[in-house]
Amino acid sequence: MEPKRCIVSVADIQGIEHSADVTAATLYEAVALALRAIKSNEWAGEIPEGLNEIRVSVTGIRVEHKLQIKQFNEWLDRPGRSPADMMHRKRVRELLNG
Repeated sequence: MEPKRCIVSVADIQGIEHSADVTAATLYEAVALALRAIKSNEWAGEIPEGLNEIRVSVTGIRVEHKLQIKQFNEWLDRPGRSPADMMHRKRVRELLNG
């Protein structure tokens, strides 16, 4: 897929929303890149896991996606169904962990 510019937003445990501007080829890559950027920023508080929602807005023709961090983590933990899917999940894990 062609990389797209995205604004990814998530709230910390104090309810303060943080956003990161990333370029990614997939929804999950955008989430991983943004979580890594937000978590490494000194202004962001702890990002809760589980049902906390994360919002991904694709710029250009505006398209927005919402999912729970729990759903993202479950997707990461599942084995891939094909070699391409396994490589994609591996790439997303690497993006998340820097």
